[in-house]
Amino acid sequence: MKRSKALASTIFAVAAASAGALTANVLAGPEQISFPQGYEKWTRYATVDRYDTKQYRELYTSPEAVKAVREGRPIPDGTVIAMAIYSAKLDDKGVPARDANGRFVKDKLGGVTVMEKRKGWGASIPDDWRNGDWQYASFQADGTPNEKSERRHQGVLRLPQAA
Repeated sequence: MKRSKALASTIFAVAAASAGALTANVLAGPEQISFPQGYEKWTRYATVDRYDTKQYRELYTSPEAVKAVREGRPIPDGTVIAMAIYSAKLDDKGVPARDANGRFVKDKLGGVTVMEKRKGWGASIPDDWRNGDWQYASFQADGTPNEKSERRHQGVLRLPQAA
């Protein structure tokens, strides 16, 4: 599978991602990822309306990561990406309300999913499951680990099989 160089494509994989793996010399997994305090002050590089789940999502990372992607360079080790997941404000018929630009209006923060890239974090993961050196963690709105989330227990992104 060819990997997209677009940061947004990388981030959208978070929804299907999970965390937890041991590498030869590097411990990796959701327990190694901390809640990114102050992420909302980072560079917001995308917003996503999820029609299927009636959610509004904001994606944040460092200016260095955004610059690397724009310049066609790899995302640097140490990069942290946060996806804040909000419920969409609903009208009296249960349909997401929209702003003047036609985008969902965000309501309550439901949680934050985090991707973090560290050298060696993908080494022990089988090729068909590996997503480079990225690991994932899911947090509740208050910043505590979301123990119910599959992202806390499974470990990696399942890549599509080549045809």
